[in-house]
Amino acid sequence: MPPPSDERSEKQAAAQQAVDILHEISTILNCHLDRRTLSICISMIENGVNPEALATVVKELRSKGQQHLEQAEPVPAPAAAARRR
Repeated sequence: MPPPSDERSEKQAAAQQAVDILHEISTILNCHLDRRTLSICISMIENGVNPEALATVVKELRSKGQQHLEQAEPVPAPAAAARRR
């Protein structure tokens, strides 16, 4: 039986490999999820969160974030430069 630290290292390596593969799939599907966000989503699903509900929440948050960006008015360059002084 391998020591617990070796077993833990193997589990971490397997988890990292799974995240890498899922990130590649995510990239191919243009999901725009970075590895950290993807890891959080995986963890949530492993802990019982409904994957479809999670996907809906991610889409809704993105939509609201995009709306927020579209509504934000850019600060004119001269005003921004004056504030830095």
